[in-house]
Amino acid sequence: MKILLLGANGQLGRGFIEDGGIAARGALVTASRDGQRFDGATIEAADLAAPESLPILLDHLRPDVIVNAAAYTAVDRAEQEEVLATRVNGEAVGVLGRWAASNGALVIHYSTDYVFDGAARTPYAVDAATAPLGAYGRSKLAGEQALRDSGAAHFIFRTAWVYAPHGQNFLRTMLRVGAERDGLRVVADQIGAPTSTALIVAGTLAALDAWQVADAAHRRALEGTHHLVASGHTSWHGFAAAIFAGAVERGLLARAPHVAAITTADYPTPAKRPAWSVLDNSGFAQCFGYALPDWQTGLHGVLDALAHQHA
Repeated sequence: MKILLLGANGQLGRGFIEDGGIAARGALVTASRDGQRFDGATIEAADLAAPESLPILLDHLRPDVIVNAAAYTAVDRAEQEEVLATRVNGEAVGVLGRWAASNGALVIHYSTDYVFDGAARTPYAVDAATAPLGAYGRSKLAGEQALRDSGAAHFIFRTAWVYAPHGQNFLRTMLRVGAERDGLRVVADQIGAPTSTALIVAGTLAALDAWQVADAAHRRALEGTHHLVASGHTSWHGFAAAIFAGAVERGLLARAPHVAAITTADYPTPAKRPAWSVLDNSGFAQCFGYALPDWQTGLHGVLDALAHQHA
């Protein structure tokens, strides 16, 4: 089995590579926008901002599985760059899907809580009505629809509040700012499930393993849209407090700064965020036999990894 991993330099792509599990499941080919990888390796070039270029690469590589960890993720900038965001997150995904449908390949793609409007107060079911609040959410929803319409065998894994020991994310920002300041203000009225890339990688591999051993009918039953997020939920304020407590415990910070709770209205941004980003992930374990742990488990894992790096 040949596996093509797109977006090798992103948080999730790097997570797949450093985990090593995906490479153990087949011949792994990695690709980034410029053909260079975070560890200095020269790899395939795949630019989702130029969707017309993708079939040439796919015809050359002939992958059996396409893992699309590439995306336009600049939520606020997308309000001014919706055409580009939709090209990367929408149109390119449709191109991947149509090639896969014609060549018998499986597409694994990642979407987001931003396809929902955040007005709910119970976890969003997989089939809940979508209503994105902004350009980023609309672009990701376009990708979901394009992949479904392509006819390809596919998994769409919606996730949320993604972070890792590397890259640009809330956890790393908090650790940096927390080392510089005695106090900071963090939004407390947006609720979600912080999800580590390690959890997304593990869940993806569990799904791929289940799909591989299934017969054709069972494969079709497994395919489609799933919520791949940590269990439980908290606010950004609660997440920040947990980050600082864990960082002090591991010696990553000398002391925890004071974290003041503020409202979304106190911290205006170009893009409107969903107030409620909790996704119902109960079906994931039922389908794939992989229980998604509580968000604190993922946080401890990432902080342990950072502590090990600093040891």
